[in-house]
Amino acid sequence: MELLARSGIAAAILAGILMPAVLPARAQVYPSATVHLVVAYSPGGTGDFIARVISDKLAVGLGRSVVVDNRPGASGAIGTQSVVAAAPDGHTLLVGQTSEVAINQHWIKNISYDADKDLQPIALASVVPLALAVPAKAPYTTVAELLAALSSPDRSFTFASAGTGTPGHFAGEFLKLKSKGKLTHVPYKGAGPALNDLLGGHVDFYFPGFPAVAPHLKAGTLKILAVSSAKRSAIAQDIPAVGETAGMGDFDFTLWQGFFAPRGTPPDLVKRLNIEINAILAQPDVREKMREAGADIIPMSVDEFAIFVKAESQKYLRIIKDTGVTPE
Repeated sequence: MELLARSGIAAAILAGILMPAVLPARAQVYPSATVHLVVAYSPGGTGDFIARVISDKLAVGLGRSVVVDNRPGASGAIGTQSVVAAAPDGHTLLVGQTSEVAINQHWIKNISYDADKDLQPIALASVVPLALAVPAKAPYTTVAELLAALSSPDRSFTFASAGTGTPGHFAGEFLKLKSKGKLTHVPYKGAGPALNDLLGGHVDFYFPGFPAVAPHLKAGTLKILAVSSAKRSAIAQDIPAVGETAGMGDFDFTLWQGFFAPRGTPPDLVKRLNIEINAILAQPDVREKMREAGADIIPMSVDEFAIFVKAESQKYLRIIKDTGVTPE
């Protein structure tokens, strides 16, 4: 009996000695298979661009293949749901954007996920400002002048968007709320048709992504009154922000892209991925590609990004309630 007791004590001591060595060894197993970066839209968009810029470099950092998996449909809901339903082991990640992460759960009825509860934020990749664009012949050159025109009770206005429920749609609705003017939303099936009608003078203003409208600014076919953020963008320092206009300090609408995992993914994996992605974003060639694409890079820790995402979600929920806008 005494020998058994001593053996039991020795085994317990040995286990205590080995335990610290075992835990790191298990953590180092990740990734044990190909990592999938799910993009909830077709190839060619901003989210897809971000995923492909990051994927090869992330594969080097992780020591495993990283592939981009496009799963479009239902305003990003199909691809997002596939990540929500995946095992929380770090092998299936979402390259999520403003709409499917911060808007859809407040906007789409009977949606199959709640991004606030079902997704674990990892890292912010980039922020693309929108541009408050008007036809070249428009009589106003500042946001203040546009607001004064919109506030006139004698005229009605139209504003375009790339579709209902997009950041550009809500930016227009927010201007409507601020100006108390007669504004009608004209949704299009994508940015291209909306931009064409703005160029043709068929709508009064539009909030496209800044990169899409920058060539028209240089050509003089459109005017950009401001970028749609609270402060100026690093990629367009000479253009004022809407938030600089008196009474518009809370105006902040952007297209952002970030990495997410299914809720329940171990914190050590989330932290490692955050470190890997932020290190990639700091590389000069990546920063240059982002700048050429019109994207600001704003590194954040896991906690900072989680706070950012929550604030974005609450912002759109508040705007939907305040404007009373409903899906069209």
